[in-house]
Amino acid sequence: MAGMEASEARSWLRCYRCWSTDLEVQVHYEGIHKIDAETGERTDAVDELQEAVVQCLECMHDQPHLGFHNGRVEPIEDRWERMIAGTPWVASCTVTVDAEEVETCSGPEAGDALSYAAFGDHGTREFFTHVRFHKHDGDKIVVHLLVELYARSPEEASQVLEEAARGQLAITSLAEESRPPASTGDGRH
Repeated sequence: MAGMEASEARSWLRCYRCWSTDLEVQVHYEGIHKIDAETGERTDAVDELQEAVVQCLECMHDQPHLGFHNGRVEPIEDRWERMIAGTPWVASCTVTVDAEEVETCSGPEAGDALSYAAFGDHGTREFFTHVRFHKHDGDKIVVHLLVELYARSPEEASQVLEEAARGQLAITSLAEESRPPASTGDGRH
């Protein structure tokens, strides 16, 4: 049974795009600690922030289905099965958001700002988004995007988009793409 559990664990411990198991975790830590006046050692944490990103070293994509907790990479329950077992879907859609939700709509950061306004963290970390254009409509901004996401069915893909949308979503088309080939582990795909 122990071998079976290890095999099941490894099913999520790979890149969801190229299936490589050559992953690394990048941990960013900020902390403010009190200092013991006698020893000079740090004591109580006043404030701590740890952020970690798991990345594939083969295709260099972030792995939003994996998190880093207690010194270990673990699957994120609400998305790992969808991303590992699913296939890529491409949606053409619009999301109408309040203009105040958009940090900037021009310049080099506009794409990320519009993607974030439309889908939050999903738009900048989990989905591959391409902002085609945007329109100002009074106090609203209509963001037109192409979005690639991973799902097991068109219904699941639509549901994931609907749950992530931070405004009114309209999906104009949704098409399944083929999954990239699995990594061979020797640098060739």
